[in-house]
Amino acid sequence: MDFAHVDIWIFDLDNTLYPPEMALFPQIEARMTAYVMRLLQVEQDHADHMRRDYWRRHGTTLAGLMAEHAIDPVAYLAEVHDIDFTALQPAPDLARAIRALPGRKLIHTNADSTYAAKVLAARDLDLFEAIYGVEETGFRPKPAPEAFQAVIAQAGIDPRRAAFFEDDPRNLKVPHSLGMRTVLVGQGRDGPDLIAGGTDHGPHVHHRTDDLTGFLEKIAATT
Repeated sequence: MDFAHVDIWIFDLDNTLYPPEMALFPQIEARMTAYVMRLLQVEQDHADHMRRDYWRRHGTTLAGLMAEHAIDPVAYLAEVHDIDFTALQPAPDLARAIRALPGRKLIHTNADSTYAAKVLAARDLDLFEAIYGVEETGFRPKPAPEAFQAVIAQAGIDPRRAAFFEDDPRNLKVPHSLGMRTVLVGQGRDGPDLIAGGTDHGPHVHHRTDDLTGFLEKIAATT
């Protein structure tokens, strides 16, 4: 598995530590679209197109809205993450698999840390040393190199001893360049777009898994 040197485990949050079928993100996307409709006084179809376009070009919809419309990110995040979390279920097997990994466990998400803490609590995954959300990276989202450098500096880690788990292969390019082991969880997304199955994501993706719990159990058994 080639993780023997790893003792820092960094996880994305959405669609990584819970499966997409739990459908939190459709709720968030609907609230993002409603925000764009109100901000720019446009119809729903146009707002949804703009939301996706900002996500593709800027890394997140928030980054696009900040760059092009100078919005207040704190108010935006509070609004779009005001969702129903009841679809989330506890994940005891995943929790055990993460705990069994040797070393430090961190979250690096493009969401805000308050929202991330709610997701982790609903999944019974309150086992991470720290959550690095978009506020902690100065509102610079993955895949921007500055986002990863902010987490590395604040956590005081050597990226060559780290592994990064993520559902968007774009967000694994910088970790790969820094010497991290990289794992794509799920089929893969390119921002808002689901990537076709069987796609060759490139050399920056070392591993891909549809079963994060099983994958982590295999790592723990070999480290």
